[in-house]
Amino acid sequence: MSENTVSSTTANDLDLIYLKGIMESPQEEEEDPEQLHLSPVRKNNMELLQEILSDLDPFTHCCDAAAELSHLLTQPHVQSLLETHDSVASKEDSSPPPSPCDFMSHERHRDQVVNKFQTPPDAVRMVGIRKVAGENLGVTFKVEHGELVIARILHGGMIDQQGLLRVGDVIKEVNGRDVGQDPRVLQEELQAASQAVVLKILPSYHESNPPRQMFFKCHYDYDPACDNLIPCREAGLKFHTGDILHIVNQDDVNWWQARHVEGGPTGLIPSQMLEEKRKAFVKKDVELLPAGNLCTGVGVKRKKKMMYVTTKNADFDQHEILLYEEVAKVPPFKRKTLVVIGAQGVGRRRLKNMLLLRDPHLFGTTIPYTSRKPKKEERESRTYAFTSRNKMEADIKNGCYLEYGECDGSLYGIKMDAIHEVVEAGRICILDAHPQSLKVLRTSEFLPFVVFLQSPDFEALKTNNCSSVEADESTKVLSDEELQRTCEESAKIQAAYGHYFDFTIQNNNLEESYCQVKAALDMVSRSHQWVPVTWVF
Repeated sequence: MSENTVSSTTANDLDLIYLKGIMESPQEEEEDPEQLHLSPVRKNNMELLQEILSDLDPFTHCCDAAAELSHLLTQPHVQSLLETHDSVASKEDSSPPPSPCDFMSHERHRDQVVNKFQTPPDAVRMVGIRKVAGENLGVTFKVEHGELVIARILHGGMIDQQGLLRVGDVIKEVNGRDVGQDPRVLQEELQAASQAVVLKILPSYHESNPPRQMFFKCHYDYDPACDNLIPCREAGLKFHTGDILHIVNQDDVNWWQARHVEGGPTGLIPSQMLEEKRKAFVKKDVELLPAGNLCTGVGVKRKKKMMYVTTKNADFDQHEILLYEEVAKVPPFKRKTLVVIGAQGVGRRRLKNMLLLRDPHLFGTTIPYTSRKPKKEERESRTYAFTSRNKMEADIKNGCYLEYGECDGSLYGIKMDAIHEVVEAGRICILDAHPQSLKVLRTSEFLPFVVFLQSPDFEALKTNNCSSVEADESTKVLSDEELQRTCEESAKIQAAYGHYFDFTIQNNNLEESYCQVKAALDMVSRSHQWVPVTWVF
């Protein structure tokens, strides 16, 4: 053979490594005597069935047993079973490939037959991985029991797309080099490789169940570049408050795999448990002022007690750490309630009244209940619904009130049934409620659209207050101290309950705020929406 011929048939280095690994892989020297070769008794059962039916036909009219047998054999599921059997039996390869179960059941026998091998014969595999310059493989590793093991495979990454490796596989060699338990060796070889990588692995045979579709709405900002705990910052996924993420893997208790619903690569994000542990070290003490909207206007000084949400939700008083919220995308639908949230003095009542006056066919509201005696000029069901204190206390105990409070020795509250009456009349019920009530309202029972009226800066708030007094929309000019308290209260409400808000506006101009709320409601009634999954299931 000439020198040119020899050089033309010489394999490259990677081919030699691959072949060397195959040659060195142990092979069974003796056939397993317990292995059974299964073969079908016959391959044409459908033909036999037709013959039997033809033979039975003359007897079906005079013999009940023949008629019953003929009926059973003509059932669709019986014929489908026989057709499937004939299809499988007609294949030449009637012996299925060895499975992990075969290895487990015959492990003791193989140790006796092939005693000189420490590793099961079918355990070692050579895997060739294609590598693209500048693109991450999408895999992380960990040291476990003195061996280098695949810790996770990022969904949609290069390794996941090729489908040759699984979580739990043990990496023995990379490009012919023994890696042992040192991940740096593997990292060096992967960085040095240009187009292909050959790995010798011990398969884990770990079968993972396909995860169900899960989508989470994020309620905090995250940047992996600033996270010292993440295993690989390059594999992290950055997101902001309000982003919707598709969760593709939650096998790791600390790090989930996710991607943005708009598209893009899959990356690692902190799990709920991990982020809760971190944020639990930061104590958030948010104290909110009483709402005061059930008694009288701002202009009357009264002794008010803290608003109290219905008794069945007393545990909601504790501050919660909400990081992710599972959501589902649903077709357009009309919301049942419009909940206006904001600090005292930002114009909640003015906006509510404008919506009710301009669109009485679209919006309605509830009449507060009170235990006080009606005044001479007051009429039933116009300003308040009057009831006895004993009756009101009994209803509060039974959870009939969304919220209630006490003012000058009299109880005031909003009844659940009053909300349902407005909704059943075909109108959206506007609620000017305390933020704590959101934990009760944000359910499929009320389907709320939550609008937060954010306080403008101090000077703008002062100008708005003066304008409302001049227009007889307010009865009192607020002091600088009260205005400053409104700004601070607004910031506290947003920090504590911002994850409940669907729409946030600054009420600098009442007419503009009205138009913005109407446009937002119209948009959600015509577009697909991401809503809490509890509204759907």
